[in-house]
Amino acid sequence: MATRALITGVTGMVGSHLADYLLAHTEWELFGMCRWRSPLDNVRHLLDRANRKDRLHFIDGDLCDPTSLRHAVAKSRPDYVFHLAAQSYPLTSFTSPLHTLDTNILGTERLLEALRDAPGLDPVIHVCASSEVFGRVPRERLPIGEECSFHPASPYAISKVGTDLVGRFHAEAYGQKVMTTRMFTHTGPRRGDVFAESSFAKQIAMIEAGRIPPVVKTGNLESLRTWSDVRDAARAYHLLVTVNPTPGAYYNIGGAFSCTVGKALEHLLSLSPRRAEIRVETEAARLRPLDADLQVPDTTKFFRHTGWRPEIPFETTMRDLLAYWRDRVNAGQEFLTR
Repeated sequence: MATRALITGVTGMVGSHLADYLLAHTEWELFGMCRWRSPLDNVRHLLDRANRKDRLHFIDGDLCDPTSLRHAVAKSRPDYVFHLAAQSYPLTSFTSPLHTLDTNILGTERLLEALRDAPGLDPVIHVCASSEVFGRVPRERLPIGEECSFHPASPYAISKVGTDLVGRFHAEAYGQKVMTTRMFTHTGPRRGDVFAESSFAKQIAMIEAGRIPPVVKTGNLESLRTWSDVRDAARAYHLLVTVNPTPGAYYNIGGAFSCTVGKALEHLLSLSPRRAEIRVETEAARLRPLDADLQVPDTTKFFRHTGWRPEIPFETTMRDLLAYWRDRVNAGQEFLTR
């Protein structure tokens, strides 16, 4: 019987790239869980394959509905689980904290219980937390190691602390093969436009097409980030579950290049033929009430365990992100200016 993998949140940026990677580099049968109303833009290129049931199957499921999770587990019967689904927008979590906490903390608990209760199953499980759990880290604590204390700076970050701890608890209490990751900033094609660098790329593409005035609206440009490419993240997650998976282990994963959000914007602007005429304006609505402004990881533990290192340069990631938005804008799609 073929190896089977369940990806929750398959229609998201990371989930869709992970599906691409696993289809290209394994012989696994993939089951992608998503809500019936989830946009399919990120997996449009995979729909024909799913329709033909060529190693790819979509399953309706919702982290807030335990019955749907039991159904998804029973249908997929996975050997590997990549739990990526979440309410993943930090700024939105300030206005929707209860939905964020329910989806991310209780949703993880519901999924792990569904997996624990399924007869005859003992999958290797990846629970995706976030570097946001570390929150406001003093500069002298950089780079951030796994044992750095949590100081979450948003309801989203609090929810990911819960996600992290729920996963580790299930490994310790019930012997499930759960590992958690704290992935630092990762981006690239298909990144949602609510995230800073993707919003910048989208605005630049819209300016180039004459769709909006030559002004890029921004939030906090001083936040220091270590950047990695989503395609490197997909490769890391495959190694996580296949290279001597260790129940209860937790890892920081991230890139090798650090700069402020403002410097990332400057780089994106340098790629535009209209860069000389584009102005930058801070918009209050884009600022978080509290921000995790120093996000630089120590990834030694994960490297020593798997040998993973980021391969795709920052410049390539930014170029591909801007190309992604140019393609969408030039195809005539309409977008909110956010």
